[in-house]
Amino acid sequence: MVKNILKGVVIGLANVIPGVSGGTMMVSMGIYDKLIHCITHLFSEFKKSVLFLLPIFIGIGIAVVVVPFGIEFLFAEYPFETNLLFVGLIVGGLPAVWKNVKGKSIKIGHLLACIAFFAVVAGLALMGEKEGNAADLSFSFLSVIKLFGVGIVASATMVIPGVSGSMMLLLMGYYHPILESITDFISAVFAFDMAGIMHGMGILIPFGIGVVAGIFAIAKLVEIIFEKFPMYAYWAIIGLILSSPVAIFLMGGVGSITVLSVAVGAAALAVGFVVALKLGE
Repeated sequence: MVKNILKGVVIGLANVIPGVSGGTMMVSMGIYDKLIHCITHLFSEFKKSVLFLLPIFIGIGIAVVVVPFGIEFLFAEYPFETNLLFVGLIVGGLPAVWKNVKGKSIKIGHLLACIAFFAVVAGLALMGEKEGNAADLSFSFLSVIKLFGVGIVASATMVIPGVSGSMMLLLMGYYHPILESITDFISAVFAFDMAGIMHGMGILIPFGIGVVAGIFAIAKLVEIIFEKFPMYAYWAIIGLILSSPVAIFLMGGVGSITVLSVAVGAAALAVGFVVALKLGE
């Protein structure tokens, strides 16, 4: 229970950071296949699925509520060290994926899948250097539909290993507005500010409904791909994992590098690697 909550925290943390993939962290911790199965079989295997999903989603919820308050500070003050921590978390999960292809024949198609998905993530990161047009957060029918659609796109990409849902939000111009809406809503709840609470709900509810719809829609597609083309899927994921560190540094930058930052960064990299390795066992 506690271990799955911690896994959920890591997934939620990853989903908040542009360039970091929550799906990759699921793979790294060895729960991706089971999580997808539980989502797609939620109603046919309700009790079993809920017992597995609940602690993970509790952890994700904790991360989504807490992380926005500190993440911008960490990336502003310690970008190199923070990025290396996430690189460690991602690379530490590579052994869990590699064991699925180790000792098996490698086809040209497998390598092409790996290269293609590496290029997709790196390309998205390059395009994500500038945020898109300002998001429309006014309370209107059109903005509600937009938020629902944005939630679908963001969550669908969150489930795909190697693709960052928060990076997609950044590309669509909704990353910082959604992040600010979460922090403003939490602050309004603690301050008992009803106007702020209602404003936050008007933004976060349609977005949240879109997130749930997107997760269920893409999960079934992913399950079919793993059933029909497992080796191609694993090689694609390897490409996505290998490209994630590139995407992280393209999206986050490194700031000023000193001897101390390199030392702390190396330690953060090692910690992230070990944590991912242990959570994947």
